[in-house]
Amino acid sequence: MEESGQPVQWDGAVNAWHVAGGVFRMGRREWLTEAGWQQAFDAGVRTVIDLRNAEEREGRDTDPPVSAAALAAFDVVLAPTEEAGNSEFRQLCGPYLNNPASYADNARIFPDRLAVVFKAVAAAHGGVVIHCSAGRDRSGMISAMLQDLIGDSERAIVRGYQRAMQGINEYRRWSATPHPHERYLPEEVLRPLLEERGESLLGFLRALKTEEFLRRNGVTEGELAAIRAQLGR
Repeated sequence: MEESGQPVQWDGAVNAWHVAGGVFRMGRREWLTEAGWQQAFDAGVRTVIDLRNAEEREGRDTDPPVSAAALAAFDVVLAPTEEAGNSEFRQLCGPYLNNPASYADNARIFPDRLAVVFKAVAAAHGGVVIHCSAGRDRSGMISAMLQDLIGDSERAIVRGYQRAMQGINEYRRWSATPHPHERYLPEEVLRPLLEERGESLLGFLRALKTEEFLRRNGVTEGELAAIRAQLGR
């Protein structure tokens, strides 16, 4: 099992990290090669939780071919953390969730959707990989909440987010597919953003109180115990 908080070297994976126990996070799953899927399987992963909206799940010409047999080993749970087109969300967090300063609004507007993600972690068989598009903010929000739930230090939680922010920034340096809104940021530009967003992440968690939030939104004691077991705590 990979050490907690460390990068995960599955072939083709972008911005892939070990959260804790049997839980991992990464960018879009379509980047994984067939060899990468086998590596995920060998790491114990059997469930993939996709946080994206339907329109984001289209394949790209640059995605590697993967056989149906390789994918059949995994259960894929579609659990978007937002409702596409919600006007309040777009106004407050748009054009997409890209900053921990917006996590509180996401949790306030869509508490039921976040609860669904945690219920999926609780119900998963085998290890779990949670992914969004870039592997930074939607997966970062869920990962931070998971770490908060098991009592990880604030430093560890912030570092997890910052590593993912640096990871996708590095991907932007060499990616042949330009992002419509983001570009590679040099270190002198990125560094203050890392600090600012780390503070925003902690503000979100301190106000949210993850365990209380999940209980209020229908996550049961048994499910909380199952989530902690997935995380090795």
